[in-house]
Amino acid sequence: MPVRFSSSITCAYLYPITRYGYPPDVSKTNAHLEEMAGMGFNSLELEGIGGDNILYQHKHRKQLADKVKELGCTIPVYCVVLPALASADPERQKESLAFFEMGCETARSLGATAVLDNGPLLPLEFPAEAPVKRHYDDKYLASLGLPAGFSWDEYELRLTRTYQQACSIAEHYGLDYHLHPCEGSMITNTDSFLHFADKVNADNLLFNLDTANQFFFRDNLVISLLRLRNRIGYVHLSDNRGTRVEHLVPGEGSIHWDSFFSTLKAIGFKGHYGIDVGGAETPITDIKAAYLRSAQWLEEQLTAYSLMN
Repeated sequence: MPVRFSSSITCAYLYPITRYGYPPDVSKTNAHLEEMAGMGFNSLELEGIGGDNILYQHKHRKQLADKVKELGCTIPVYCVVLPALASADPERQKESLAFFEMGCETARSLGATAVLDNGPLLPLEFPAEAPVKRHYDDKYLASLGLPAGFSWDEYELRLTRTYQQACSIAEHYGLDYHLHPCEGSMITNTDSFLHFADKVNADNLLFNLDTANQFFFRDNLVISLLRLRNRIGYVHLSDNRGTRVEHLVPGEGSIHWDSFFSTLKAIGFKGHYGIDVGGAETPITDIKAAYLRSAQWLEEQLTAYSLMN
């Protein structure tokens, strides 16, 4: 039996994504949970990637909850990946809200305390058959235009109301709602999140601090922690060299970890840390070894800085 890591350390769903593609086969969710737990993680992340996957996991939420209990694990955060929540099409937003509520019900069944999604996707005219992606790079986005007759003022008002509804739904299920910064989103850094959060004005709308993505976007991690100290409950942790999107094993990039962890201690952070290493954009040959190495390193940092929950 592997050594169990601290419950503060979560195995992000990027692990099965890296091994099996995006999205991994949803019918094998139990096997993915078993594989992550088998590495020694007590705390696991789970993702419902798109409406069909959210619907499947909602239908099987009791079996999933039983599997998590059988493994002796917890799922603090359930990811509901719904890019159309920010669509310029009101009907697609309405449909996404229905899937979002299913996701929240699944999250509560799993014992999660939060749901998470990427920040609002830019309101471009994506092809109807466009797949859900983890990152929408600049070249692809530049090939798209705005929908005919698009009005920013009308869209911003509807977007704000949609996310207010989402926060209200999450609150009904006792959940926080974390937004994740990424390429192609209107939220890539601290300033953009704070601007959006000010519009939505919901206490349970939080920021998923992602060290690699924010470092790539030139968002100072220490200042971000200080400014968002009351709006961060979950950190996605991986390294980055600053030249492109990549999620490296800590120590293999350019992030200054001493100042990061000393600032976490200064603000009294008590949330979870998701090991978020890998992805098709990151050249890791042995993803299991990368996760184990990252988790062992993180456990050492949390102990050294007295950050263990």
